[in-house]
Amino acid sequence: MKSMLDVLGILKQYGIYIYTKDRIGDLYLMEDEIKELYKSKFIETKDFQMALLILRQEEQRLKAGK
Repeated sequence: MKSMLDVLGILKQYGIYIYTKDRIGDLYLMEDEIKELYKSKFIETKDFQMALLILRQEEQRLKAGK
């Protein structure tokens, strides 16, 4: 897992689509969904950690651009 597309791919694999027109809000919702997938043991620890890292990096990138 290396990019936002990979994170979106994991969510899509489980039928989770998030789009609210608020990109930062979308990232928070994605993080919540990733946490739920991990708690339910659908994704491994390594994938969980990388997904959170990617989401938080994307959030920082968006906030820096404002």
